Amino acid sequence: MDSYEATIRKRDRRTFLDRPLREETTRRILQAGRMAGSSKNAQPNRFILVRDRERLQALAAISPNGRWLASAAAAVIIVQEGREHGFDAGRAAQNMMVAAFGEGVGSCPAHLPETELAREFGIPGDLHVDRVIGFGYVDPAQGGPPSGVARKRLPLAEIVHEERW
Repeated sequence: MDSYEATIRKRDRRTFLDRPLREETTRRILQAGRMAGSSKNAQPNRFILVRDRERLQALAAISPNGRWLASAAAAVIIVQEGREHGFDAGRAAQNMMVAAFGEGVGSCPAHLPETELAREFGIPGDLHVDRVIGFGYVDPAQGGPPSGVARKRLPLAEIVHEERW
């Protein structure tokens, strides 16, 4: 699958099979995050890889918005050193999710309360917690997105303005 196809076909997934990620797959996902560009090449992104089932359940318990993380094979918490730069974290997140998709792994980002994440995972106060991404193999029986999120995208003609608004 080429990069364009991966980018437009990837959908967020929140339900996973009870199956660990292969080590090489995990390494490739993290490597994709590491290779994301950053403003002035500051490389602020740091990753906490969570695979232990009890730790994943603790992560899921932080917020109702993240309950689904309990069934993930792994999660990555993106933390930033230096100044907070959400764009750089987002670039790393998207790289990891597209790389995962190319490996046959589903993913979804979650925004959980930063203070609770920092406390639960021992993140020092001078670092910035950005987001969490859950990863896992998707059940083929659940091939499509839930009907509640299967919305169509606006056509390019409605969202692109050339030269000026």
